[in-house]
Amino acid sequence: MHPIKMTPAYRYGEMTPWGGSALRDVFHKDIPDERTGESLEVSVLPGLESRAGDGRTLTQILQEGGVDARGTDVGEEFPLLLKLISARERLSVQVHPDDAYARQHEGGKLGKTEAWVILDCKPGAELVYGIRAGVTREDLRAACAAGGKAVEDCLRRLPVQPGDVVYIPAGMVHAIGEDILLMEIQQSSDVTYRFWDWGRLDANGNPRALHVEKGLDVVDVSLQLEPCQGERVRATGGERIRYIQDKNFVLERLKVKGSMPLEVMPRRFRLLTALCDGYLTEEGFALRFRPGDSIFIPASAGRVKLECEGDLLLCSPGEACAR
Repeated sequence: MHPIKMTPAYRYGEMTPWGGSALRDVFHKDIPDERTGESLEVSVLPGLESRAGDGRTLTQILQEGGVDARGTDVGEEFPLLLKLISARERLSVQVHPDDAYARQHEGGKLGKTEAWVILDCKPGAELVYGIRAGVTREDLRAACAAGGKAVEDCLRRLPVQPGDVVYIPAGMVHAIGEDILLMEIQQSSDVTYRFWDWGRLDANGNPRALHVEKGLDVVDVSLQLEPCQGERVRATGGERIRYIQDKNFVLERLKVKGSMPLEVMPRRFRLLTALCDGYLTEEGFALRFRPGDSIFIPASAGRVKLECEGDLLLCSPGEACAR
């Protein structure tokens, strides 16, 4: 199988009241409206599946390709979801469960560990990244009962700038701040528990649902992490920076100067997101990419090369995705 450039599905409008137009303005995507919060670049979520140029969904591609598409180490449950997120306003303060909790309480779904790469943001941009040191679960419970400023006073803020990478394990409270464009790699799950939504109301004056009790069940208030520094390794045609290698996924930045070959990986598929113009080539095959394009590289792909001057983000399944 050759690599496939994916066409995303979108979450927009009332699904993402915090969304904006950056996916169009920066990456020239054909967004559905001015509140488009997410392009699901590589997705098998029901109703939000990404597609190949010929209209096949990623699920169909995986069914047809079998182990040639997934890899010999990856089971039939597709493990990853890759998004681009455009936040005009702050997202809700939220937390995700681990696999065990989600399997038991959410109909057998995966939990959700994720990571963000900040692609663009305004000066002064920040994330909610955990709970302030010293705040206990019971403190958070009381704050959620009071609402408003009580919840906000429990939150740990993290200033960010383009290029920052943050790791968000299941159990970590988090929220994307306003005027941020980022790439997200995560487990293939849509399970989110909201603690607080900043008092936001819909067009009918109604707030979005909160999930405080489930959130309190899964929160880990002890998590105090910092942005990932990454391990830099010189490579043919440039440099690779490995930021994360956990049980769920591997996240790297490829800094290409001319031509960079990628190793053959028959055991696992890979996901590539371009931040520059260029070509992906294989023997007898060439695929042009532009900033914001995402490419599914099947496990059976041959000797792939990247021909460009710039950066790309590369993701692959971790050890927990093995059969």
